[in-house]
Amino acid sequence: MTESGRPAREALGRSLLDMKAMSPDWVPTFDAVDRAAFLPPLIWPYDMDTRTSVAVDRATDPDAWFGAVDVNSPIVTQWDDGRHTGTAPGRLSTSSSSAPSVNYAMLHDLAPEEGMNVLDVATGTGETAGALYHRCGRHGHVTTVEIDRSVSDRARERLCAAGLHPEVVVGDGFAGHADRAPYDRVLATVGLRQFPGAWIPQTRRGGVIVAPWGTHFSNADAVVRLTVNGAVAHGQFTRPVEFMKMRAQRSPTREHKEYIPADAFDTADTSTTAVTEPELVSGRFTALPFTLGLRVRDCVQAVADKRDGTRPVWFYGLGDSSWACALFRDGERTRVWQSGPRRLWDEVEAAYRWWEDQDRPGHARFGLTVTPDGQFAWLDDPRASWPV
Repeated sequence: MTESGRPAREALGRSLLDMKAMSPDWVPTFDAVDRAAFLPPLIWPYDMDTRTSVAVDRATDPDAWFGAVDVNSPIVTQWDDGRHTGTAPGRLSTSSSSAPSVNYAMLHDLAPEEGMNVLDVATGTGETAGALYHRCGRHGHVTTVEIDRSVSDRARERLCAAGLHPEVVVGDGFAGHADRAPYDRVLATVGLRQFPGAWIPQTRRGGVIVAPWGTHFSNADAVVRLTVNGAVAHGQFTRPVEFMKMRAQRSPTREHKEYIPADAFDTADTSTTAVTEPELVSGRFTALPFTLGLRVRDCVQAVADKRDGTRPVWFYGLGDSSWACALFRDGERTRVWQSGPRRLWDEVEAAYRWWEDQDRPGHARFGLTVTPDGQFAWLDDPRASWPV
């Protein structure tokens, strides 16, 4: 396979249109901004089903390399903040090329137009900044910010080689980039837990911010499209996604044994629940884990693998020693243990019942409001919000 003969890329473009991830007005950008031009020779395509990555090297297997590039899947391009070496996957993926369907759906949500001033947070490979520049940069301005200098330098080289010339800045995207503000549009391709306060004053009134947002409860993020009105921004979520988290907002790391001492189950409160495993363990891109994160603050869920008909689901409090474990066992009523200042399982079950009472809302019924006082989630009506 060669760069000039890639029927899979043509098929990918048609597929993005068929699934409505890419609208027809973005086809010229898809044709002009080739994902392959922004990827390094060594890549790790990510299998969303098995959650595994296997290295593919363009130098030794160009057919496999282009075959991985021209499909609708994410590709890891860096592990462990650049400390990783070798071809085996590292511990934590820290830079990537998003699945094209996700990339173009977020660009559609952003709705940039010719001549706009746009901020792109998390340059990564540079492909998204290139797409924005192709869309609006000839008479507007596109600035892209990346915290990792080596990632930024490589993206700049690839953008220049492709004839695309956004302003490429090394810096912490959490602070935005005040030098070129105010912006008409801000796009982040990195997962947020706390919305950066700097982005709102750097955005024009009526401007739009699009970003993946979620809680520490799980990796269940959703894209939110916020409209700025002075010091406040609010808007609704559009679709579920999973993104690498902004470096400063990665989930706190505490060992299981820090919560669960040797005698933990002997001293914990015990009970049973009517909530079943299929009800609680609903899948990564379903609305339930996202909802539970909105309703149960400062909590992390860990779903263990199922073995011999048994699956424990753990909950850990952030900022205190609270923990809970719901043990699902085929054919038996679920047993629960919980301990600490909070009764985490009681909170999770109450959140689940609330979600049921609201007719199991999907992501698009939820919204987010960001003010100088914090961030607030809501269902259907921004006036009925709660802090998250």
